[in-house]
Amino acid sequence: MATSSSTTKTHVKVADEVWIATAMLHQKHPERFDFGIQEIVESGRALVGEGIGGALRPGFYIHVVQHCVANRPPQPGRYRMLIETAPGRRRLFRPGDYYHPEREGAKTTPIREHLPYGYNGLLSWYRDWCSVAASNAQQEDPLLALRGSGKHLWANEHADEYVRRLREGWE
Repeated sequence: MATSSSTTKTHVKVADEVWIATAMLHQKHPERFDFGIQEIVESGRALVGEGIGGALRPGFYIHVVQHCVANRPPQPGRYRMLIETAPGRRRLFRPGDYYHPEREGAKTTPIREHLPYGYNGLLSWYRDWCSVAASNAQQEDPLLALRGSGKHLWANEHADEYVRRLREGWE
């Protein structure tokens, strides 16, 4: 009969391990936007050392590179747990991120009941992390920041008249 730690290990999906390892990096380094593939792999190795059990499974690397990456075509994994921010760079997927259309409806986070003991708080942290990121993105969006700028240019004339005046003399 298997021990409880090996049973826990076999029940944790590789994709969930990738998500946990990446979430732990984000928690440890909140100032960082993304992480290198090798950093995520090393974080996965550290999880093994923390008692998730066994050795890092061979599929971990390919999940970080391809199977969990929302903005890559699925081959065959369809998860939307990570985003490729640049070649060799990843961060956790957030609602609103672009993803490949064939990954529509795919899993973005582990199911709470499938997380190993002691890691359930990551889902609450993730929800808060996504909320903060969404409000920051809205505040920092350069196009949204332009709203209202230049209104003094046509304050005393209709916008169509302003454009018509600018175009005078164009051939």
